[in-house]
Amino acid sequence: MTEVSTTREHAFDGGRRAVVTGASSGIGAETARVLAKDGWQVVLLARRQDKLEALVDEIESSGGVGSYVVCDITDEESTDAAVRRIIAEGPVKALINCAGGAIGKDPVASADLDDWRAMYELNVIGTLRITQKLLPTLKESEGTVLIVSSTAGIEPYEGGAGYCASKFAERVMARVLRLEQIGEPVRIIDVSPGMVKTDEFAVKRFGGDADKAADVYAGVPDPLHAGDIAESIRWAVDLPDTVDVDSLVIRPRAEGSYTKLDRRS
Repeated sequence: MTEVSTTREHAFDGGRRAVVTGASSGIGAETARVLAKDGWQVVLLARRQDKLEALVDEIESSGGVGSYVVCDITDEESTDAAVRRIIAEGPVKALINCAGGAIGKDPVASADLDDWRAMYELNVIGTLRITQKLLPTLKESEGTVLIVSSTAGIEPYEGGAGYCASKFAERVMARVLRLEQIGEPVRIIDVSPGMVKTDEFAVKRFGGDADKAADVYAGVPDPLHAGDIAESIRWAVDLPDTVDVDSLVIRPRAEGSYTKLDRRS
């Protein structure tokens, strides 16, 4: 079981309180910053305690309110413990599912089954697990489930079958949950980013090979950054509770599709 811990105790006022998964880096971390700046009380979930501690300190030094729970959403006991702690501290208005990742770019014929399994456990099963556990309290607060999927779940590409399939599954999960919750006081939002340049995503995908990671963005003018997606998330969850942004696709101007890029030498 993954260790669970939090920072300083906070007296949450029952207002806008958001749980952000994958909050130790990339889109998750930037979303936490943006929401905290906008007045949300943020609860950060990820596996790396040092990253979470540093981010909460940063948020609070800027006048925001934040706490964290060390949580591995691929682990049932870890997620159960985290959710119990979160619910004990007060209502939740939004769940922002940012945790996810890609592993490798091998063709289907030679892909590693463990790589596929790991992507499904994190991107699909992990998202499902935390969503199921927080859905009842989100309904009580007329809240929002937001899933950060990917344009990889819209248009597959060579070498990306495992990742694309997992992101397609996430998008289908969001769409079906939206249909199943009609009449219930909860919104279901899917945000599908295209090319986003972050410090870790591509590096992790290629097993730490920084050169391969850099090649992904080489020559592409102005790829998106995590802050662009975070601002889109902030906008979507700040709309009135009765307004549901079913699906939001966000790409840099230079990207028409995965295979249609303005890539300059």
